[in-house]
Amino acid sequence: MSIKMQIQYQVICIGRCRGVFGMLLFFYTLLLFHHLQTMVENTLCRIMGETKYPLLSRDGEVTIGGIFAVHSKLTSSSFEFTQKPQPLSCSSVNIRDFRMAQIMIFAIEEINRSETLLPNVSVGYQIYDNCGSRLFSMNSTMALLNGHEFAAEGRCNGQSIIHAIIGESESSATVILSRTTGPFKIPVISQSATCECLSNRKDYPSFFRTIASDYHQSRALAYIIKHFGWSWVGAVNTDNDYGNYGMAIFLKIAQEEGICVEYSVKFYRTETEKLKKVVDIIKQGTAKVIIAFLTSFEMSNLLEQLSIQNITGLQMIGVEAWITAKSLIITKSFNFLGGSLGFAVRKINVEGFSDYVINAFWDTAFPCSQIEGNSSQYALNCSIYQDLLELKTYNEDVPEQRYASNVYKAVYAVAHSLHNILKCREQKGCEKGLRIQPQEVVEALKSVNFTVKFGDHVWFDNTGGVVAQYEIVNWQQKSDGSVQFKPVGYYDASLPPDQRIVLNTENIIWAGGQLEKPRSMCSESCPPGTRKAAQKGRPVCCYDCIPCADGEISNETDSNNCKQCPGEYWSNAEKNKCVLKDVEFLSFTEVMGIVLVFFSLFGVGLTVLVAILFYSKKDTPIVKANNSELSFLLLFSLTLCFLCSLTFIGQPTEWSCMLRHTAFGITFVLCISCVLGKTIVVLMAFKATLPGSNVMKWFGPSQQRLSVLAFTLVQVIICVLWLTISPPFPYKNMKYYKEKIILECSLGSIIGFSTVLGYIGLLAFLCFILAFLARTLPDNFNEAKFITFSILIFCAVWITFIPAYVSSPGKFTVAVEIFAILASSFGLLLCIFAPKCHIILFKPEKNTKQHMMGKVPSKSY
Repeated sequence: MSIKMQIQYQVICIGRCRGVFGMLLFFYTLLLFHHLQTMVENTLCRIMGETKYPLLSRDGEVTIGGIFAVHSKLTSSSFEFTQKPQPLSCSSVNIRDFRMAQIMIFAIEEINRSETLLPNVSVGYQIYDNCGSRLFSMNSTMALLNGHEFAAEGRCNGQSIIHAIIGESESSATVILSRTTGPFKIPVISQSATCECLSNRKDYPSFFRTIASDYHQSRALAYIIKHFGWSWVGAVNTDNDYGNYGMAIFLKIAQEEGICVEYSVKFYRTETEKLKKVVDIIKQGTAKVIIAFLTSFEMSNLLEQLSIQNITGLQMIGVEAWITAKSLIITKSFNFLGGSLGFAVRKINVEGFSDYVINAFWDTAFPCSQIEGNSSQYALNCSIYQDLLELKTYNEDVPEQRYASNVYKAVYAVAHSLHNILKCREQKGCEKGLRIQPQEVVEALKSVNFTVKFGDHVWFDNTGGVVAQYEIVNWQQKSDGSVQFKPVGYYDASLPPDQRIVLNTENIIWAGGQLEKPRSMCSESCPPGTRKAAQKGRPVCCYDCIPCADGEISNETDSNNCKQCPGEYWSNAEKNKCVLKDVEFLSFTEVMGIVLVFFSLFGVGLTVLVAILFYSKKDTPIVKANNSELSFLLLFSLTLCFLCSLTFIGQPTEWSCMLRHTAFGITFVLCISCVLGKTIVVLMAFKATLPGSNVMKWFGPSQQRLSVLAFTLVQVIICVLWLTISPPFPYKNMKYYKEKIILECSLGSIIGFSTVLGYIGLLAFLCFILAFLARTLPDNFNEAKFITFSILIFCAVWITFIPAYVSSPGKFTVAVEIFAILASSFGLLLCIFAPKCHIILFKPEKNTKQHMMGKVPSKSY
């Protein structure tokens, strides 16, 4: 409700009052209404305070606004509320932003001379200086929105003549600018505001930029850290939208890439005490690489504190906001920032701009330099240009066109959008004098697609940004001592991920002027053969190196886990390679194998000697006793028993596995069958001496041979069945030892092996019983007692063999089996044949029939 309507409402209410008091109040209200109406009309278009004029301006049919921090500092008197505040003033010229203002005018003048782009349309400009202040920035924004034109009868025009605004330089200031202009649909195109927050089209629908957002730069920072193998970094950022959003993206990507951030601190340019705390944290930290997501102002403050505390040797990784800022090149700054590496906006030389700055800009932009005080207007302007005029001969940084080229592209983007709007209107037959609305420019900017004269292709994506392309620059010192920003690579987000970063590391100078890349890690790299074990309560980059366990390897540096070697492989001594496990078996070349072979051959030789001795004395009574044929067959079977032990030595093969067990089973049955035959003959011989006994006819030589053959044939049948159903086979046993393979013979069928042993045990037990019964028979040489003793040894050996066989690991299992074979064979050989050999060799007088029959008394032996 307007003031006039409110007063009329009050008058109507008062008119309803009764009495003298009501009438007096009515007339008082009428006077008040007249006074307020006059006051409103007189102040309708009055601008309170100092009028804000553009720093540089030119009239045109279409107008582009610009806001740059031509000055970087704002000075003001204190607000004591006792007198009218003094006007704010600016100081400290910012060459970079001043150059942006220059190239904006240069681009507009190029467009005005063009016959193809906006022909017959003059483009004007209004450029404001925000002095690096949010207050002045807001002031400049309102001045651009409201203008200074007045309609007839002294009333405000009420509509801005600005079609687009170029600026601001900083992200936080751009956020303020975009939020302010957003409701009026005026497009804002920034040349250097990179905050990812500005990509939100819901909050900033009319914002565009000719520089990539920090989403790409933050990712590129993480990738370059990963590329150089740094895993332990510090991070410091500006405490504003630009620094906070950029650092948040970096921290997220760093975590994904396995990069640990020792500390992440922030400060703002006015927070001196907080800055000191930040520097203390950096000084106490162990990270040698620092991610500095700062503006040039904050970086200047940080550099000052680093210089005060003399903190050197830190590898600074910078962002486009400060990495090429010449304002940071001050006395001794190279001691702290030398070797810095970072991403910069590509350097582009805009053709013709250098000549324009030298020959044209100063005379046209600052006319007061020629007309000294002839005009009050010029004299007024000269007061604000005074410190800029001192830079008239300063043109050495003109070729260093980084952000300035972005301003150039922004101006041309606006021009192309205006051109497309006017062209569209001509095609539709629209009224020529119809004013272009800012919303039309916003929509036209979304579809611009053109190439500027230096070759860059300009278009905006769905966030209002452009493709991320950066130079990677390195702070280096020339031979004359000056600092240069030397390109050492590039980053292009339009390329595939594995091709985006290209670096020439040979040309990089590192922190402190070193040629060797600095190391920055919480813990030293774990060499191959070890794995990383996280330290409790610390980041994942802080770890201990633990050697891999036996059978595991790591063949890479900084392995998180050790890999298990495949079944037949084992880790080497360094635990960095899987090698084939040592294959172990009882071989002929090792000491144990040689000893067993010796005793086996010794047994064979001893048996052969006994056989020779018996053969030479075959006609003597002691050899003929109990069937000499069985004695020779027993000696032959013992020879086979000794020899069969050799089949257990050597590398197991399919044939040797089948041979060793079957040969063992058959030869021992043959041996026990002969002993059993001899025992039966002893018993039957004494039975035959009884009157009327004719039993020996059933146990003659033929029957003895047949019985031995029958007993042996049973074992042969068992072995054949065993080999047919489930024969023994070579087997790689990896249960006993993890580090080596025991090559042995698997039994195949346990039942088959058990049956073979059981049959031998049955014959031995039967033989033992018969021999035990015959041990007391009267005879000077009763062979039954020696057989009893030999079978007793045989049984004892094989009874103890079973637990020893089961519990012995690896090749010792085979050695135990061979020992049992040799021990039982020697037991039979010595117990049965040693007494006879003793008589033959040393007691020949006892080798007579009378003595054998007990006719001659003899001493017990």
